[in-house]
Amino acid sequence: MNEEARARIDQSFAAQSMMQTLGAELIEVAEGLVRIASPILPGSRQQQGFGHAGLTFSIGDSAAGYAALTLLPLDMEVVTAEIKINLLAPARGDRLVATGRVMKPGKRLCVVTSEVHAEADGKSTLIAILQGTMVPVPL
Repeated sequence: MNEEARARIDQSFAAQSMMQTLGAELIEVAEGLVRIASPILPGSRQQQGFGHAGLTFSIGDSAAGYAALTLLPLDMEVVTAEIKINLLAPARGDRLVATGRVMKPGKRLCVVTSEVHAEADGKSTLIAILQGTMVPVPL
């Protein structure tokens, strides 16, 4: 991935106020793969004290979308057309890490997935899987 493409991802991510609110950060960017980490902050917990599914979904969707963006020309952007989530376990721990991957790139549609893991005490537990479709759109 060239510097200009990486800079586009960094600038776009920095412009997402939702990711800033969640304390999320990009921890890996490569062609067709993006990892986003977010602490499980007091303001992003559900009533039983686990990370809220909204947090899980938000970083999973963003990781998948940015993974798609890594494969698009610089004059294109991406939006989510649809995405589903399977919640597999409670989000117990200190932080969540979402790994977005492109399963099938395309000019009109990109099929993507995300796996979200909760990290606690040096252990990583798969808590959710997302699958969706991203649509490339001109800037």
